[in-house]
Amino acid sequence: MPSRDFSLYGAVDLGARQAAVKKRQERQQAPASAQAAPQAAGDPGSAAYVVDVTDQTFNTEVVERSQAVPVLVDFWAEWCEPCKQLGPILEKLAAEAAGRWVLAKVDIDANPQLGAYMQQMGVRGIPFVAAVVGGQLLPFLNGAAPEPQVRQAIDQLFEALRKEGLLADEPEGEAAPGAPAGPALDPVLIEAEEALQTGDLATARDRFAALLAANPRDEQARSGLGLVDLSERIQDVDATRAVADADAEPANVALQLAAADVEMVGGQVEAAFDRLVATVRRTAGDDRDEARKRLLSLFDIMPGDDPRVTKARRALQSALF
Repeated sequence: MPSRDFSLYGAVDLGARQAAVKKRQERQQAPASAQAAPQAAGDPGSAAYVVDVTDQTFNTEVVERSQAVPVLVDFWAEWCEPCKQLGPILEKLAAEAAGRWVLAKVDIDANPQLGAYMQQMGVRGIPFVAAVVGGQLLPFLNGAAPEPQVRQAIDQLFEALRKEGLLADEPEGEAAPGAPAGPALDPVLIEAEEALQTGDLATARDRFAALLAANPRDEQARSGLGLVDLSERIQDVDATRAVADADAEPANVALQLAAADVEMVGGQVEAAFDRLVATVRRTAGDDRDEARKRLLSLFDIMPGDDPRVTKARRALQSALF
């Protein structure tokens, strides 16, 4: 399997939004002393900073553990030389983190169910590292890289997670224990996010649409509707073949749209944007308009100030004019 290029965190994960809502709600309802607990969940006296995970133990060692402390999952194999370069770096950094995050190692040859799950996510090569936070899996690293680059990527990962509300902020500057909670989240928003997470797309669409009707400037509702659309489209796509099929037939607009959706879901945001910009550039008429509209719909999923969106908007303008 050819390995993709090394990339930093930047995934679009269909479960992450609900996790963010829940995390914000928990921080609003719980005292600051309780909020800080997940950051200190690792026990410096234990040796559990690096764990080997199997098909049978993944739920306990990774999914359940991630409710208390972030888990980085390293998918590797004995025959993979780049894995042998990246693995020791991750283990060293996990030891340095001293429980602030845990490294889980998955031998995909010995654990075929997890190996198959990795491929279902659209990952075509190893080493591959995923971050699991609050039970939600986020694609993180593809391929090996030197230690300074891996260290920087992990720092950027946790900064991005904090900005997205998936991790509590650092203890400094938090409200004093017992401080009043912030305003409650809109119950319609909570219901919409939970429906999106559980796959009840009809309910999610209805709730997000109601929020957007009440406030046309509600970016989270607009993003939610975009994710509903993306979720519906991706159900009819063979994620394991979509990108290869599109690369083999660059003139086939339908294949380019499907591949961009798969890349978006898999966290390859820039690749999805670049693919659609290239499609706009080499097409005309209805094909060009369809590619343009699909790109704009993917923009809606991302925060408006995301630098990848800004860059792609400029590229789109250049392609159109």
